[in-house]
Amino acid sequence: MESPPSHEVTSLLRAWSAGDEEALEKLTPMVYRELHRAARYYMAGERDGHTLQATALINEVYLRLVDARKMEWQNRAQFFGVCAQLMRRILTDFARSRGYQKRGGAAPHLPLDEALVVGAQVDDDLVALDDALKRLASIDERKGRVVELRFFGGLDVKETAEVLQVSGETVMRDWKLAKVWLLRDLAGAKKHGS
Repeated sequence: MESPPSHEVTSLLRAWSAGDEEALEKLTPMVYRELHRAARYYMAGERDGHTLQATALINEVYLRLVDARKMEWQNRAQFFGVCAQLMRRILTDFARSRGYQKRGGAAPHLPLDEALVVGAQVDDDLVALDDALKRLASIDERKGRVVELRFFGGLDVKETAEVLQVSGETVMRDWKLAKVWLLRDLAGAKKHGS
């Protein structure tokens, strides 16, 4: 099935922000499929028996979006960018609450290849990646957002470019540089046990 037209989603987001509850009812099935695809893509790398499933992740995103109702939505891209941030927070909070590793100490090497492969040690890696992303964002916020949108949000290069309002080439350049920076940072954290 095709994604709904961007202008239709944007129109419904703006109506919802203005208090139109019917707009939310129309919007939900339109964006659910895309959000579920992103969550399913990310969750596919989780270990067997992981207690947080893609549907639960999307439901939690929706619960948090209800609080964001007063937000003035600009467009579809902004909406999916916010959803990517929420997924990142939910997943890292979940990993931290389960007593997994903090601050990346002794974290296994996290593969960040073009296919966004997630290893079996994703719970430990997720906390380490979140901490490393915070450090990257303090140096270069856009590169941190590129990783967040692609890794946590499941957005492709074109979608990421739309959210960040930059070219696809800029996204690819930031993506490559961010991966190198993150791999070095994660290796340094492992080496120094921080």
